Amino acid sequence: MKSIPFFDYSALFQENSQELTKIFRNVSSRGAFIMQDDLVKFEENLVKYTNVKYAVGVANATDAMQLLLKAGGISSGDEVIFCSHTMVATASAIAFTGATPVPVDVGKDHMIDVNCIEAAITPRTKAIMPTQLNGRMSNMDEILRIAKKHNLQIYEDSAQALGSKFKGQSAGSFGIGGCISFYPAKVLGCFGDGGAVLTNDKSIYNKVKLLRDHGRGEDGSVSVWGYNSRLDNLQAAILNFFFQTYDKTIERRRAIATLYHENLKDQEGIFLPPPPNSTGNYFDIYQNYEIEVDRRDDLKKCLANNGVGTLLQWGGKAVHEFRELGFSQSLPVTEKVMRNSLMLPLNMTITNDEIFFISEKIKSFLNAKN
Repeated sequence: MKSIPFFDYSALFQENSQELTKIFRNVSSRGAFIMQDDLVKFEENLVKYTNVKYAVGVANATDAMQLLLKAGGISSGDEVIFCSHTMVATASAIAFTGATPVPVDVGKDHMIDVNCIEAAITPRTKAIMPTQLNGRMSNMDEILRIAKKHNLQIYEDSAQALGSKFKGQSAGSFGIGGCISFYPAKVLGCFGDGGAVLTNDKSIYNKVKLLRDHGRGEDGSVSVWGYNSRLDNLQAAILNFFFQTYDKTIERRRAIATLYHENLKDQEGIFLPPPPNSTGNYFDIYQNYEIEVDRRDDLKKCLANNGVGTLLQWGGKAVHEFRELGFSQSLPVTEKVMRNSLMLPLNMTITNDEIFFISEKIKSFLNAKN
């Protein structure tokens, strides 16, 4: 039976084993493991690529969000509005500053529903934190308008969105700043955890640099309570290698999304992500290809029986559904999306023939249902 994994982690190394082994030997022979030139170069590459002024490599994207929020002054007593259709890390980063994460509903595009934001604003609201999900961006014009009207900060959870744009502006470059994840399955992934903070604000940049390294300045003096959250230099060197072909990677992912769309667009009973270039405002990089369909669990089993790996994003639960964390909100659109959504394989090892095979199995399932 054909086997199409959702993501082939071992292929990250196997397809470039010689080059990556050289990188490992080079970094190791130099003893360049923490805060070395490879990290500086990678931060410079991020700045150039995203057209922001500053980038700081940190241990992971969750830390990136938390450090960014703390650097921006989010603290106990504040509230931060976010979309519940996200990983729990978005909310935990807010909670660990002492602030209260306030979830709102998702829109049809699987981004934060901008029409729900203002109703969630209270006198304690300090910021809005949209998640730029699946490689697509939120409606930043409307979020910027609301933030200006109510004097709120904007922080971006852009963990899945390096390279995506809204009206030509890169994810992570709006508001106070944004974060990026380099988890292995991300479009730009390393061989472990990794993240970065992006910002155009020099004071935020300086604060995050202190916070990531125990509060220590370049002279070794400690001026604030900090964390141990540095992007390992070896991971930075690996990311520099993969960054060289990042544009081609995005081009291929957009081509895969196009193939899925062309094969499934005329099929009833399925909701697809917007195709590439469907509107001039958005440039999507397709970190994930998340569909909606009735009898989602049955479709997942059907594809598994045909050797196709799929994934329920975050285990099939939105953040506000984790009641043990203190949430009591009812968000009907988000809950419906979480019951119906399924992520199809979209990675750099999948072939066009495999995309066609998956599409045909989905169509057969939907037609049999009808």
